[in-house]
Amino acid sequence: MSAPRIPPIQNLLAFEALARLRSVTQAAEELNVTPSAVSHRIRQLEALLGFKAFARGDFSLSSDGSAYLARVREALAALQQVPGRGATTPSPAATRLRLAVTPTFSRQLLLPRLALFRHAYPDIELTLQLGLPTHHAPLEDADIELRFGNAPFADRESMHLLSDEVCPVCSPDYLRELGPLDGFATDAAVARAHLIRSPLEPWRTWFQACGIGLPEPSAGTQFDDLGLVLDAAVAGFGVALMRLKLGHAWLDSGRLVRLSRDSVKSPYDYFLCWKPGTLERWECAAFVDWVRHALRD
Repeated sequence: MSAPRIPPIQNLLAFEALARLRSVTQAAEELNVTPSAVSHRIRQLEALLGFKAFARGDFSLSSDGSAYLARVREALAALQQVPGRGATTPSPAATRLRLAVTPTFSRQLLLPRLALFRHAYPDIELTLQLGLPTHHAPLEDADIELRFGNAPFADRESMHLLSDEVCPVCSPDYLRELGPLDGFATDAAVARAHLIRSPLEPWRTWFQACGIGLPEPSAGTQFDDLGLVLDAAVAGFGVALMRLKLGHAWLDSGRLVRLSRDSVKSPYDYFLCWKPGTLERWECAAFVDWVRHALRD
């Protein structure tokens, strides 16, 4: 009768990391492998053991998995004992915080301030992943999500983060080509320009504020990212409706110019969202409190 096969060490490490972190992505980052490699190692281990180590999709342990985890941790601790050097204590795992953010907001407003957060909380390791502001499908691995739109959001608690005002802008070359646009506040002025469209910032906001009788444009160039809208305006595509806080870098550099001294509040705001109970984790509560002050008007 052959001796029972001992599971490969990489399978045991994947099992311990996944049981502790309850996230395939985070376990993969800790082990410096791909998420699919973690999943493959868990399947190998379960096939070898003959039972399911995890009971549900949230990676909670089965009764057999829980009992086996205790043995695995004992074994891994024993392997860390180096003869002649005494007992060694494993370094504590880094406190990881996963953020789901929108592209232009993170580049223009969040990243320039994140160095301050890193100095204030050096023990928190940040991971940023991008989500589209037009889609509110939850990113399951994210602890905290940045969302664009209007609260409330289903199955999420939220905190209002930032409002903004909008103003029509274009490149200096496009303005010279088109000629004066009279504050972009009449039907005639608007009709002369090509309007760059985005579902994130509809033109009806400006039309209603200025009493313009034109319908929301239904044809022409459209983008789902506000940064691309502004870059398209720089490239001469036409006139864009710019969020002033988000787009100040384009104005400061002279790449874009305002067509009106007036501005109008956007109907959409930025919010931080999280699952109920998330702020019981100190690192999540610390980030929410920090970003609220960092972006305070």
